Amino acid sequence: MTDQGIDTTIIELQNQDLQIHAYLAQPQSMGSYPGIIVIQEIFGVNAHIRDVTECIAREGYVAIAPAIFQRQAPGFETGYTSEDVEIGRKYKGQTKASELLSDVQVAIDYLKTLECVKKDKFGCIGFCFGGHVAYLVSTLSDIKATASFYGAGITTGTPGGGAPTINRTPEIKGTIYTFFGMEDASIPVEQVDSIQTALEKYKISHRVFRYDGADHGFFCNQRASYNSEVASDAWEQVKQLFAQLKV
Repeated sequence: MTDQGIDTTIIELQNQDLQIHAYLAQPQSMGSYPGIIVIQEIFGVNAHIRDVTECIAREGYVAIAPAIFQRQAPGFETGYTSEDVEIGRKYKGQTKASELLSDVQVAIDYLKTLECVKKDKFGCIGFCFGGHVAYLVSTLSDIKATASFYGAGITTGTPGGGAPTINRTPEIKGTIYTFFGMEDASIPVEQVDSIQTALEKYKISHRVFRYDGADHGFFCNQRASYNSEVASDAWEQVKQLFAQLKV
């Protein structure tokens, strides 16, 4: 069922002594739905991320966007100016892979407590830095479908330092779709090639989408780099990916 009415609310997730704000969207109709974790860009759980969360819920999922900068800047959300980018990058630089994985797992565990959520059907989607985090999150045992949008640095590093995130490719549990703009200077084509090679090497169920003429942030209709045609195609691919969770 698509384009259905939804309810939205802001909740708090408890991760030991940390309370994580999260935006929750779910169908109004009674039913049993897969759960989707939405992972923000460096700009926080802002209007764009809330909109994506709502769009996913309208497609028949319970979607939740945890604030992954809760440790660095509680309640942080911003726009897309150069100044916004600088502060977002600062907070990104203070994150750690282990904490990000823990926070997302807490969000999954919360969804499991909801009667309307299927307990073994979870996916995630992330954009920008969240695309990198989504690649990390795809290694969690609960995640069966991952959409990673223009996640920079997957081949060169990991949040908090250590071996590059691409080294975790063999740990990916389900299907992963990755989306890249070929005009994205932050992700050279060689890095896209490396990601595709790793996914093929370890026989991970995957698709790699390369969009000619698309830049970083092409999915966000609030950014100058928004590309409506490419975003529309990518959204159809995401719907196809997550539909696997309804089977």
